[in-house]
Amino acid sequence: MDASQVVKRVKYKSSVKAPGIDGILKMTRERFTFRPNDPSKSQSLNVDFRLIKGHKSSKEGSGKPALLNITKDQGGYFFEFENFPDRELCRDFVAKAIIANTSSGASEKATPLNNEQLSSAEMQRRIKLLQEDSELQKLHQQFVMGGVLSETEFWATRKKLVDVNASRRVKQRVGLKSDMTFNVKPSSDGQSNRVTFNLTPEMIHQIFAEKPAVRQAYLNFVPNKMTERDFWTKYWRAQYLHSARNIVATAAEAAEDEELAVFLKQDPILASETRQKIRKVDPTLDMEADEGDDYTHIPGHGLAVENTKDELEAQYEPFKRSFMQDINRHAAVVLEGRTIDVETADTRTVAEALASSKRVELAKEASNGNVNQERLDRISRMSEIEDLQAPREPPVAPLCIKDPRDYFDSQQVNATNQEAGTKQMKSRLSSSEAYGSLRVFISEIRTVGLSDPIVRPEVAVMVFNGLTQNISSSKYQLGKNPHESILDTLPRVTKEELLLVSFFVF
Repeated sequence: MDASQVVKRVKYKSSVKAPGIDGILKMTRERFTFRPNDPSKSQSLNVDFRLIKGHKSSKEGSGKPALLNITKDQGGYFFEFENFPDRELCRDFVAKAIIANTSSGASEKATPLNNEQLSSAEMQRRIKLLQEDSELQKLHQQFVMGGVLSETEFWATRKKLVDVNASRRVKQRVGLKSDMTFNVKPSSDGQSNRVTFNLTPEMIHQIFAEKPAVRQAYLNFVPNKMTERDFWTKYWRAQYLHSARNIVATAAEAAEDEELAVFLKQDPILASETRQKIRKVDPTLDMEADEGDDYTHIPGHGLAVENTKDELEAQYEPFKRSFMQDINRHAAVVLEGRTIDVETADTRTVAEALASSKRVELAKEASNGNVNQERLDRISRMSEIEDLQAPREPPVAPLCIKDPRDYFDSQQVNATNQEAGTKQMKSRLSSSEAYGSLRVFISEIRTVGLSDPIVRPEVAVMVFNGLTQNISSSKYQLGKNPHESILDTLPRVTKEELLLVSFFVF
């Protein structure tokens, strides 16, 4: 068959569920045609590839027929092939033809197809790039369709662009199932006490993620000390002992089998990780830190303590395991999801990948040395009691006058100097001098009389205007009644005297 065309027996369908019309599908570089076997049928096709926007196909092995949907702006053309290899051949041919004719108004000159074997995904990426980038589409039309470059040469210089576009696809990791591993029901042959557990790679991944000690034990024991089958046999034996809730029997089994004790004791790696997480908790929200405030949690509080009982409990303490702890750990792992992108059935590869991921995480936390300092700063801020702190400095510098008399005396001197024609007077007089001055002043008044009024008119007007403005304004009464004036705050006698003086001035 010529590489420039493809001819296959197909059924043309107007929809997926339509019965279809048998005929011949012929594809060339520019167009595809369909001719029904029955000449009386009128469903013949002759479609230019420049009108085609893409293609879709059914999944192989899904029990569905080999369908190819060649799409356009509105609708598409459904073809059912006799087998999947024929469908794959036509699908690749359609992809190449779309690339060659993707530009609207392209030259009618055919683009030569080379022998490069491209995957369907690669074809789709190239088509998408041409549809999204108009400049790239013009270059493709100019060089490839113009015969200057081949498809291989054109895309070889833009391989990085194709790779970057492919890397933009977000890979969504498949999460872990919410079922817990101890819910797995073993199978029994019914003739003996022997049971069989069927472990899947996903179950092993979940066990290693939830129990770091089991993961580390696998790396240490398999295959140096035991086979993988023996390892999982001991693991499920430990699970059975824990489910029996007989801590004495559990401790006895651990004493006899050192390797089994690894599965029976509490996980030291998980305990260390828990302590690291607790250090990051805000101390004001850490309920465990307040446990010492309540005496009811102390065993035997108010009763005679039996030392023998305490020694026995301390002996069995490493083998205690809380069901709530298992549930919380399982929930945390499920919410975290898959932390590695390893998809393999090799148990050791999964264990090593999880261990490496955890080491990288711990190294990042250790490199950030400011975490502990930030926690200490947060503790100091949250534990500050305002009543126990030293008085804070005021935002402004306070006015400090050592001797108030000097201040008022200086103000009096300044006011006296500003008055023209006034006599210079001593600021301080003895009682005899003051009495003599008063007698002289009274004698002058009796002889000459009062040459000036008691209050100078211009001073009285100034005082009256100031009082009037203050009475109508409340901007100086911060924290008091806004309707209360300066005059209302004065004593009643002073208020009446000021009003009387104002009346006489007018």
